[in-house]
Amino acid sequence: MQPEVIAERVWPGRRFELEPLGGGITNHNFKVAVDGETCVLRIGGKDTELLGIDRSVEHGASVVAAELAIGPEVVGFVEPEGYLVTRFIEGRPIPLEEMRRPETVERVAATLRRIHDGPTIPGRFDSFRVVETYAETAAAHGVSVPDDFARAKAIAGRIEAARGDESPVPCHNDLLNANFLDDGGRIRIVDWEYAGMGDRFFDLANFSINHEFDEDANQALLEAYFGVLRDEDLGALRLMRFMSDFREAMWGVVQQGISELDFDFVAYASEHFGRLRRTAGEAAFQRALEAD
Repeated sequence: MQPEVIAERVWPGRRFELEPLGGGITNHNFKVAVDGETCVLRIGGKDTELLGIDRSVEHGASVVAAELAIGPEVVGFVEPEGYLVTRFIEGRPIPLEEMRRPETVERVAATLRRIHDGPTIPGRFDSFRVVETYAETAAAHGVSVPDDFARAKAIAGRIEAARGDESPVPCHNDLLNANFLDDGGRIRIVDWEYAGMGDRFFDLANFSINHEFDEDANQALLEAYFGVLRDEDLGALRLMRFMSDFREAMWGVVQQGISELDFDFVAYASEHFGRLRRTAGEAAFQRALEAD
């Protein structure tokens, strides 16, 4: 459906201007100027439910994030398609090198803690089940699941046993650099389509590995988040960095069978499988796996 048609449904009879926003792989986002206000119209891509995305859950999580002044204000929700309309956030992207600075790490840790301590959001996110579902979906769409999957799955089983029964908390689960904005006062987070109740250490690890944190930055993140640095937390972070890349790799595998975009998902999956292999080969990771 054309974005103009959707915008007319949201703002019937009103004059609006549409401007495409870049940066997304799965969705199409448009900046909409209407009656002196600026919003973002988010149109989900084809077959995104096969990636584990539930647009009603995204909407509910976005509402909670907005109430916490972390996500943008939710203006509307177009049903039954599940297109989301949010207030445009005036902010700037945060470069990778800036994300690694101690003062920025402290700000992000405070934002994540605010999310994790916030109200329950709809939906569940379990990285151990997600990779299994992705493998089944990929196979059902004619994609050969890489040999790396079986090896990674065996390690994931040990990580799941080590993590035990963690009480789920509200999580974003897709903390890519592009999903952060600095509005001048606080760090904001957009794109809540993978949000759900889950393991806080998946969020922390997802943020850490997506920003290529070294040991010092990981320690700074955990100390800022918990107020104290504990060996067991550092071990959990190392283990879940593996799961972050495992999820991302299998996301790329699924996309090979369902996406119509001109994007090299084979290379994307290979990149993340390569990184999780390097993670698994680290002595600190092996110690964390054996400690639990």
